[in-house]
Amino acid sequence: MPAESSNTETSSTESFGATITEISERASLLVREEIELAKAEMAVKVASIARGVALVAIGAVLGVFALVFALLTLAWGLNSAFGSLWEGFAVVLALLVGLTGGALAFAWSKLRVGPPTPQMAIEEAKKIRATVTATAEGDQ
Repeated sequence: MPAESSNTETSSTESFGATITEISERASLLVREEIELAKAEMAVKVASIARGVALVAIGAVLGVFALVFALLTLAWGLNSAFGSLWEGFAVVLALLVGLTGGALAFAWSKLRVGPPTPQMAIEEAKKIRATVTATAEGDQ
């Protein structure tokens, strides 16, 4: 009888070891497959973003050309209204200089905020540190 009990324990241990090994291998396979899936998903997203960026660049170039033609049209229209060749272009120039000054002032106010710092993350880290310190002191 004791020999049968020993054989049962050995086969049970071997079965348990084989099960753990199989679980470990399957978990490793699952992790590798998830990583491959993430890589494939990121490649698709990057390709989509690249196409979007290219289309935005094309749109921006065409927009600049459209803006130039719109400003020329405005200048020539004002020239016809004023009856003078230079007055329409002077009005358009003044308009562009004013818009440029306004854009620069707005940009300057946004850029004066200083270097970017992750204030929320810093505050959260301080809270976590205080909690951990308080917990550690309470345990002693």
